[in-house]
Order: sequence, then structure tokens, then C-alpha cells
Amino acid sequence: QVQLVESGGGLVQAGGSLKLSCTASGRASAMNWYRQTPGNERDFVAGIIGGSSTNYADSVKGRFPISRDDATNTVYLQMASLKPEDTATYYCNAVTVTAGHYKHYWGQGTHVTVSS
Repeated sequence: QVQLVESGGGLVQAGGSLKLSCTASGRASAMNWYRQTPGNERDFVAGIIGGSSTNYADSVKGRFPISRDDATNTVYLQMASLKPEDTATYYCNAVTVTAGHYKHYWGQGTHVTVSS
């Protein structure tokens, strides 16, 4: 069982920056960020596998670099050039693999509001 604790959300003006953090209680193969707005599905934002293989949604590519610190099992999402459409609840996701079985774990979410 992996528990995730997120932090870093808040209110920011358009064009500003925020850094989200998510610390896992154990090691995960992949760590991802998703976001969700009311009435919509949870969408993938960015992910990192191992120490350096990253993947991004087109809408955030070049603006939201993801990184991880394996020493502390923490993943970061450095959000820059924020837009009002980035307003959402952001969820950390961790994926573990044991004997070929994948398990997903989710954080409680941290809200980001970008004002215009």
C-alpha cells in the first residue's frame, strides 16, 4: 500500500507559477499527475517513469516539467505560464508493479485556481 500526500496548490494569476509536490510512502515505478474539473473526467497531465522518462499532455508540454527525487519518493510538477484553463484539482498517481501486477494509488488532490 502506497500513500500519497500532495501539496502546493493555491490561487495564482494567469502567467504565474506554482509547484506541486507529492510524497509517496513507498517506491513507485511511475508517478503521474492528473487533473479534473467538475463534471469532467480526470485527465493525464504529466508522468515520469524511473528517473528520467517523461510524458506530457499536449496542453502542458513545455510549461509543466515533471521531476522526481527518488531519495524522498517525491514527484514535482513545476507549473509555469499558467492559464485560467489550468484551473482544476490536481491528483498525484503512483503506479507499482509486483509480479507483473499493476496497482494505482491516488492522492487526495490539491486545487489550483488560475485567475485571469
